[in-house]
Amino acid sequence: MEFSNIFWSVLAWMVFWAVVGSIVTRRVYLQRDLDTSNAGLAGSLLGASTGPIGLIYLWIKAPEVSSRMLVVPAIGAIGLFLISFALADPSNLCVTSGSFVASQISNGLIIGIIYGFMALGLTLIFSILGVVSFAHGEFYMIGGMITYFVTTVWFPDIGPIAGIAAACIATFMLGAIFERLFLTPMYSGKVDRPVEYGILITFGLAFTLQYFVQATVGANPVKAKRFFDFPSLRLPSAEDPWLIKTSRGNMELFETISISNPRFTAAVACILVFIALMYFLRRTWTGKALRAVSLDRDAAAIAGINPDRMNMLAFALGSMIAALAGAMLVQAFSWLPQVGAIPAMRSFVIVVLGGLGSIPGAFLGGVIVGLVEAAGTGCIPDAQKAASYIPAYGMIILTLTLLLRPTGLLGRKFSSGTHGKV
Repeated sequence: MEFSNIFWSVLAWMVFWAVVGSIVTRRVYLQRDLDTSNAGLAGSLLGASTGPIGLIYLWIKAPEVSSRMLVVPAIGAIGLFLISFALADPSNLCVTSGSFVASQISNGLIIGIIYGFMALGLTLIFSILGVVSFAHGEFYMIGGMITYFVTTVWFPDIGPIAGIAAACIATFMLGAIFERLFLTPMYSGKVDRPVEYGILITFGLAFTLQYFVQATVGANPVKAKRFFDFPSLRLPSAEDPWLIKTSRGNMELFETISISNPRFTAAVACILVFIALMYFLRRTWTGKALRAVSLDRDAAAIAGINPDRMNMLAFALGSMIAALAGAMLVQAFSWLPQVGAIPAMRSFVIVVLGGLGSIPGAFLGGVIVGLVEAAGTGCIPDAQKAASYIPAYGMIILTLTLLLRPTGLLGRKFSSGTHGKV
């Protein structure tokens, strides 16, 4: 269905004033010797939501950029976009069906939580080692493969917890051994160009793992059996379960929202592991040591912390987290040796969006990407086009983040010797 000129006119208006607001606002704040870290973002959001009216006020007053100056214009810009979309295509399901919108939002949240969890390991590795692991998708793939073979091929009667635990243990050990053998030389002065070395060595690991798995188990898709079935519930009554109704494969809320069992169980597990990881980093001595190394490696060494040991632990934990995400999702998707490529690309987008080195930012970024993808795919009438556009949404988010806020939502500028803040 062709959208009317209303939508495209409003979209062009928003983009034009967002660009003008970003460029001019940064220059205005720079000329007045004010903080410009968020000036471009504030100008772009205000320009997109109010056009020249709000920008003129911003350029004259040049107030200090606060959270309110970012949140309110963002809500206004989203509202203007949605109104123009509704006027352009009033028969769209995203406009006429509240239950469809609620279902898209809930599924976007669930898949976004899974995306964010996948990105946690990547941001943990970068924050400690300063290395972007290009083998992250392969650890995700291996986690799913190990879980499949343990629970479906080798021990069909064993519980899924055992398969997930086997995947976590194997990838933790593999990550620790790889870091000790190939990444430790980066910090001992044996490598002249450590950044390039880190990229190349993790690329090499990715190719090795992917083609090793393909050579040993083949390239045919596999899929594990469902781990858990929903308990039989009919609330508030069996005759009229308007609140919640469950079956083996799905959960229905308010008779409008349908949630897949494998994705729901994976999302719940991701939330629990995220809480445990945050507790580990904030409350335990080892977690505080990891955070100290991420802030200042040399100062942490003076305080008695072994940075090399923390590097090994961080890479092993990050690899295990990626494998855990794969272990939870092998019950939901067909699994191939190449299955980690797209999740890895999404993880890179999420890490940049949330802020390099920020674990809460990675989780928040994953939720945002999941919601954007759900909205984009659900509101395009042609299902084939909607599916083909999914990778584009991540690239649009990545581009906007790099242009408007390169440090990400919860990131910060790095000083010499630091990589991030976990």
